[in-house]
Amino acid sequence: MQASETKLQQIIEGTKQYVVPLFQRPYSWKKSEWQVLWNDLLELCNADNPRPHFMGSIVTMSTKSVPEGITKYLLIDGQQRLTTVFILLCALRDIAKLQDKDLAEEIDNTILVNPYKKDSDYFKLQPTQIDREAFHRIISSKSLVKESGISECYQFFYKKFKSRSSLQSQRIKKVICSNLSLVSVVLNDDDDPYLVFESLNAKGRPLTQADLIRNYFFMRIHSDSQESVYGQYWLPMQNLLNDNLTEFIRHYLTKTGIEVKQSEVYFEIKDRIGSNDALAYLKDLFNFAVYYSKLLNPEREPNKIISKYLSRLNRLELATVYPFLLNCYDDWMTNRITEEEFVDVLQVLENFILRRFVCNVQTRGLNKVFATLHSQVSKSTALGSNNFVERLKLTLQNRDYPKDAEFKARLVEVKLYGSNRSEKCKLIFESIEEHFGHKEQINFDKLSIEHIMPQSLNETWKTNLGENWAITHEFLLHTLGNLTLTAYNPELSNDIFIQKKEHFKNSHLELNKYFHSITSWTKQDIEQRSLYLADIALKIWDYFGDESAQTLQENSLTGTSPKSLYCFGEDYVVKSWRDVEQITLNKIVELEPDCFEEIMQQFPRLIGMDEKIFRNTRKLINGAFIEVNLSAKDIYTLCQRAIETAELSLDDWRVDINKNVQ
Repeated sequence: MQASETKLQQIIEGTKQYVVPLFQRPYSWKKSEWQVLWNDLLELCNADNPRPHFMGSIVTMSTKSVPEGITKYLLIDGQQRLTTVFILLCALRDIAKLQDKDLAEEIDNTILVNPYKKDSDYFKLQPTQIDREAFHRIISSKSLVKESGISECYQFFYKKFKSRSSLQSQRIKKVICSNLSLVSVVLNDDDDPYLVFESLNAKGRPLTQADLIRNYFFMRIHSDSQESVYGQYWLPMQNLLNDNLTEFIRHYLTKTGIEVKQSEVYFEIKDRIGSNDALAYLKDLFNFAVYYSKLLNPEREPNKIISKYLSRLNRLELATVYPFLLNCYDDWMTNRITEEEFVDVLQVLENFILRRFVCNVQTRGLNKVFATLHSQVSKSTALGSNNFVERLKLTLQNRDYPKDAEFKARLVEVKLYGSNRSEKCKLIFESIEEHFGHKEQINFDKLSIEHIMPQSLNETWKTNLGENWAITHEFLLHTLGNLTLTAYNPELSNDIFIQKKEHFKNSHLELNKYFHSITSWTKQDIEQRSLYLADIALKIWDYFGDESAQTLQENSLTGTSPKSLYCFGEDYVVKSWRDVEQITLNKIVELEPDCFEEIMQQFPRLIGMDEKIFRNTRKLINGAFIEVNLSAKDIYTLCQRAIETAELSLDDWRVDINKNVQ
């Protein structure tokens, strides 16, 4: 960028035009600001040798526009003061018409307008659309627009000039042009006007990449068409997406196969449009904005089946899939895939995302996967199928897609409830309930997740759970087997199991008929129900790939000893499961120390700072103590839960075991 102190005359004289970007707020100066400027002018006019008066800065950026003609600048910052100066000069011109017509014509032809240009190029300054009519009327000496800040400003200065007949118009014009100075900052093409504007207006209205993009489009659309194009395409798109507009444009750009960061959206779309037809690009953007609005708000999709599966997908909270879905939506709307195939696509994505969620496969990297996925599936002939959905399955099965053994093993013990997991948990239980095939439709909105073994245990619950009640409660509280759906959540509270069972007898849910023949609720009962529900889940989200490989299942850990541990990039020789526990938790302390407090809160009976509350302990590098008097399965579970809580990847943690230990 280039910055220099400049007289106002150099800014406003000559054939040029300043265009206030659409992202700027409308004219907002009021009487207090006008009065300050007027007082400064009076002081300068009354001085024998008036000093230069600094008005602040203006930031501009040279830009090409359609139709090409005069040199145009985006007025990135300084529109309030520059607009006010033009209005002030209009008032001076109109006063001069009564005293000095030559001066009035000079102000008109050399400062206010480009006299030999037509249409919008005629005006030296183009305010935002809201202010243009009022401003153009003042420039053209037409009747004022009522209830306009622009008109009020003109009336303020006109009255001031009229009441000061002793002031010479020539003197005022000279002071304005020669003694008012500004720092003019001219940005280069490589400068980011978004960042500049934000730094200059940190306390003003937040600026988005979409605001800049809007202005970029309309500088490349013929001025005669701007109003109609704005009303037909941009405004409806803006109303559809509101604050999601910038993110939509990022996903729109990403759908072509190139991942685009949010900070790069403006420059990326600028590069892609280049010298191409901006209007055609805007029309395509608008079409995809309609699709995107339905991705965000599935109730806008009139097709009930599509709407249902879009809603389910949204509950899994993975927006990185949107670039791929935009392409699929367009395929459906243009008859490249059928409605049935689009539904299948949505079901495959749900399956893929939900299995990865249950197995705690990190989502890092999925943005790149979904950026290129449509192109890979559409163009690949090596996948051996002409069917889009089958090619999609074949592609996704090699993207860390969990197999049945892993999915079931994790589903029976993973923490499903809490923080950002509860909505996904409810979706799982709703799906299981629907799988029973009720003829009566269930209103799931009135149902909530209920813990059978409650979150707070009374003495009766502790007794019924047995000696290891603390470990059972820590590990099984939020798992599949201990959760259900009910409308009686407040009534059930911390009731003992027999009392809860009576409530479940009145339930119309098939899920709760399970409890009719159950007489106790212990660790074994919870694990048995987990296995029962997991088998149903395997039918709902059935595996769509090659299931030849198997994963280590925790139930097979009994009677084993660990021989080595791979833990976040390092290999360790271990002699016991206690070594595995200590090394793993120490590594978490090292990598994610801020998360360890949350881990201690989740497992207060297993990890803490007070050694006295445990039976047999080891000390970690941060001074915390861990309970090590645990089974192999419990240590394995604790390590996995701690890794999940620290938001680390289970792919980076692996135990090799010796079997058949006597």
